[in-house]
Amino acid sequence: MVGLKSCDSRERRSPAPARRITMRLVLFLVATALGGSPYVRTQEPPGPTRLDLPAPLVQLLRRRCGQCHQTEEPAGGLDLTKLSQALDLPEARRQWERIHDRVSNGEMPPDGLPMPEVERARLRDFLGPRLRAADAAAIQKEGRGSLRRLTREEFENNLRALLRLPELDIRDMLPPDRIQHQSNRAAGALDLSRVQLAAYLDAAEVALRQAVASGTAAPPLLTKRLAATEMFQEAGTFGGREAMFYAKDSQMLPLTAADLARMRKTNDHDPAIELAIFRSASWPYYGYPDAFTAPASGRYRLRFSARSVRQVRDFRLRPGRGTIPLTFRARQPSGPDVSGDVRATGGTHDITSDVSTIETTLLLKQGETFEYSLLGLPVPRPINPVNAPLYYDFPPMPAEGHPGIAFQWLELTGPLPLSQWPPSSHRVLFGDLSIRPAEGSGLPVELVTPEPARDAIRLLRRFLARAQRRPLPETEISLYERLVVAQLQTGTPLAESLLAGYTAFLCSPNYLYLQPPRPAPDHPLDQHYAIAQRLSHFLISGPPDAQLLSLAAAGQLRRADVLAAETDRLLAQRESARFVKTFTDHWLALRHLRRDTVDRRLYPEYRFDDYLIDSLGRETRGYFHTLLRDNLPVRTLVQSNFAVVNDRLARHYELAPVKGSHLRVVRLPNYSVRGGLLTQGAVLKVTADGRTTSPVHRGVWIVDRLLGTPPPPPPPTVPAVSPDLRGSTSLREQLASHLADARCAGCHAHFDPLGIALENFDVMGAWRTRYRSLAKGEEVTGIDRAGHAYRYYVSEPVEPNSELPDGTRVASIRQLQNHLAKDERRLAANLLRRWTLYATGIHPRFSERSLVAGLLDASQPDRYRTRDLLHALIQSPLFLGSRVNQ
Repeated sequence: MVGLKSCDSRERRSPAPARRITMRLVLFLVATALGGSPYVRTQEPPGPTRLDLPAPLVQLLRRRCGQCHQTEEPAGGLDLTKLSQALDLPEARRQWERIHDRVSNGEMPPDGLPMPEVERARLRDFLGPRLRAADAAAIQKEGRGSLRRLTREEFENNLRALLRLPELDIRDMLPPDRIQHQSNRAAGALDLSRVQLAAYLDAAEVALRQAVASGTAAPPLLTKRLAATEMFQEAGTFGGREAMFYAKDSQMLPLTAADLARMRKTNDHDPAIELAIFRSASWPYYGYPDAFTAPASGRYRLRFSARSVRQVRDFRLRPGRGTIPLTFRARQPSGPDVSGDVRATGGTHDITSDVSTIETTLLLKQGETFEYSLLGLPVPRPINPVNAPLYYDFPPMPAEGHPGIAFQWLELTGPLPLSQWPPSSHRVLFGDLSIRPAEGSGLPVELVTPEPARDAIRLLRRFLARAQRRPLPETEISLYERLVVAQLQTGTPLAESLLAGYTAFLCSPNYLYLQPPRPAPDHPLDQHYAIAQRLSHFLISGPPDAQLLSLAAAGQLRRADVLAAETDRLLAQRESARFVKTFTDHWLALRHLRRDTVDRRLYPEYRFDDYLIDSLGRETRGYFHTLLRDNLPVRTLVQSNFAVVNDRLARHYELAPVKGSHLRVVRLPNYSVRGGLLTQGAVLKVTADGRTTSPVHRGVWIVDRLLGTPPPPPPPTVPAVSPDLRGSTSLREQLASHLADARCAGCHAHFDPLGIALENFDVMGAWRTRYRSLAKGEEVTGIDRAGHAYRYYVSEPVEPNSELPDGTRVASIRQLQNHLAKDERRLAANLLRRWTLYATGIHPRFSERSLVAGLLDASQPDRYRTRDLLHALIQSPLFLGSRVNQ
């Protein structure tokens, strides 16, 4: 079986000489592409372009800006005395653009050093036209952006599609991609060092070897049916009988380890016995079947019978009152001390009170097993008494009983057979050549052919034709041919020789980098191939499919109707979820959702609630998907009359109960404080630190992530606002003290009031009217979901009222939403700018601002609908490049 092999496959690499030759070839190709390829223009100056500031403006800058920017330690590292006026130098041009913007926006000079409006206009009017002309000339000469390296996610997705290995897992072999401008798609950050290249070579080789057939015949099919008394490796688990027991006729059976051993030895299992579990799968836990590990990597069909139950007094079972979400986790059978990879598999299933048979598919590597992961249930707490052994205590029983799941049996079949053998992944590499068991090779099979050299060239060209992003020139194909032939001449087997050539190409610039669309008179279709690559990597984070490539080959991808249809088609594919996840992970900071652990002393209700955290992330991604799918106005980012929730989120947000773990759109009642991103727990959690909320962090998040106006970094000598968990100083007093500092007031006045309006939401987004502390206020005590006694205090009331810089008074989340929703154009401009960076690798450039304004103007009559904005970007020169050389 292929596509999901154990980690041992990573240790089988090509011979050292072949690897050295491959590395040298790839380094040569990278150097050529980055230095002198006709498809990657060097930054040759478009012509002499100087700013030539007139003397009055030089004096103006010296008078208004010299105090900060003509010193030994200039503010922001900008020294006007050393700033070049040669606008054909990209860095100099960027600095002057920054000066233009900060002066135009009134950010510079800072408060206390006013600049008359007439002087501000004089400087702006002089710089603007010259900077636009210089930037437009640079674009005409060099294109609007350079090539961009694939992210490690994109590289994995490309290999999955090319090699037909949908479960390929090589991403973690690669170094994390650098983040710039809150995106992992910025071309300037996606560099390629020699160390990174070595990692990509390793990952490509592992992927190729996983694509090779594991033998001359498919692995045998295993079918295993387990009774309830075979479904758990022990007679109990951490937490005692209340956490897990066997039952018959809805009453606990006090089975011992010896009883289970006897049943399993004699295969004498009572089908009327159930396995009842009442805890989540947080450590320590190892709830996997007895004596099962996957004999080979692949997909396994799992069928099981289960019902939701409640455990009441005396260990009796009663029907559940709702659904219990269940998933499975693939892992090594290593007991409670988890080793190796642990990952969810098989999807999430809502178990009802009726006995039901459920079928799913698990992805398992050779030697792995799987455990039952019940979501949203308690976790036992450790008790370590003096002079006594450690034990785990289960939480007290709620009035309605402990919720759980009772299993009757399960059946496992796999690895599921493929439609053909050798599998399609093997045929991508080696076609229909015969195979036999390998001798003295790192591969399980070797190829049988009377003409290895001829077949090597044929198969190599066939593979390159499948993998290429545009038709390759013969000069480049010949490089790979010489590599493969050289390997054959040293006695390397045909399969290994071909893998060396394949690896070299998969790590070459023509595969590892995306070319920007540029007109090329000698290769007119190359621009269409580049558009196809850009569109698919934008919307599905992977390579274009056959339909998109055929449109590129026909030169059809600059037609508006074709582009619109292809955009909608890609957005409708399942793979578009990759775009939603990756874009929101960076734009909205959802990748930090698990960064800070909630303080269990202050918020005991959130202890071990992984189901809530997972649901919060799914909610925000589902909300963004809904905006795109339904083409909702951009103001819906901050204000809506609906929410996307499941059972856990409905409880968290105090909405009417809903059943099940799946997300659905619900209309919000008039009394609800929800609606829009700002009221979603994921956003509110990533803008808190797990202990307390911060109006500063939340306000900065709004002006940066939603409005697109990030504040400058704080002065290094100014301390941050730190929460006082002892309750001695109110947050408002701390902020007032901070704002009294003249170095802070100018910036903080723009975002602190926005964050204050969100203070009614705690660190996980639940509604509150008073703050919590550890020492001052009214005492609150109880027992948390893990059985721990807690004590905290509710102290000062929350005061969300504030005054915005324009004088608008805001006293509630609704008023803040109304205020932000009025600035639709600003919301739309920020979203368009971020999409441009994500899709093309760079933000809109200085000379392209009028183009962005035109896109916004066209979207304004229909209130800047999100999908319309996406279409507008894709149809624009920002995305497509110019039509002809100018």
